[in-house]
Amino acid sequence: MRRPLALLAAALLVGAFAVPASAADGVPGSDGFTIEDPRITESSGLAASRLHPGVYWTHNDQDNGPYLYAVDGATGETVARVALSGVGRPRDVEAIAVGPGNRIFVGDIGDNLGGTWPYVWIYELPEPKELKDQTVKATQYVVKYADGARDAESMAVHPKTGRVYLIDKNEDGGHLYEGPAKLSASGTNVFRPTVPVDLWATDAAFSPDGKSLAVRGYLGGIWYDWNGGKIQRKDRISVPLGQGESVTYTTDGAKLLLGMEGANSPVRAQDAPGAGSSGGGGSGASGGDGSGSDVPGGDTLKVGAAGLVVACLALFGLRRLFRRR
Repeated sequence: MRRPLALLAAALLVGAFAVPASAADGVPGSDGFTIEDPRITESSGLAASRLHPGVYWTHNDQDNGPYLYAVDGATGETVARVALSGVGRPRDVEAIAVGPGNRIFVGDIGDNLGGTWPYVWIYELPEPKELKDQTVKATQYVVKYADGARDAESMAVHPKTGRVYLIDKNEDGGHLYEGPAKLSASGTNVFRPTVPVDLWATDAAFSPDGKSLAVRGYLGGIWYDWNGGKIQRKDRISVPLGQGESVTYTTDGAKLLLGMEGANSPVRAQDAPGAGSSGGGGSGASGGDGSGSDVPGGDTLKVGAAGLVVACLALFGLRRLFRRR
């Protein structure tokens, strides 16, 4: 009787630790990853590629040129470095987003002088169809705030309208700033404050359906119902504590990815807020103290542990049954 018992034990253990189909079939990077490229030491923005699922665009806060990096979410390795032409030398690049038509927007919107620069810049370029080191021509937009210069690190592009929004960085909370319906490469693009944002914001991102807006900071985050721009606060988002400067949704809207600055920086994953089982945003990503389920593979480990308990109980019962015989 030992051989059948051993075979059954093996089958139970394999089932206990098998990765659930939903995790195995998900978008690469959905369980988080580590940025491996030693050139990326200050990852300050993150955007999921629509053209290349499982690839994430990032950039350094300060770099020796206008560079973007395409990172494979499955390995954490850089698969392409894109240099921007047609723009000046970046000052303080803080955000990146992908808009309609696979257009990449880059926010050179930081102001290390505490909000004294009279203008900042946004760059727009087509997402490369082929992932390789290359140079891509970008359009440069001059941006000013209607109520005076300020520091900002958060930029979000609505996935349906293509309208660009900024959130100023203020320890006491900032404001959502709305850009023109269409940015102009000639003249100045004035961004106007609309509604308060209750956070010291370091990045923001729209859900793929454009119905939710996730805003993160160093110590926590908030997700809002977009509500046509009249945002309604829904709940908190837990974030990994530290120099956290980036956030993006996966392309299926099921996960929220939160990145950090520093060499070999981790990108943590958690269920996107507000999605439930529909994949539009997520469920239960609340907390704000860094203690939420933001560890890659955490759900899989829980399933494996539960399966192991079941397997042990089954084996124990079978042994008792065979002994009686």
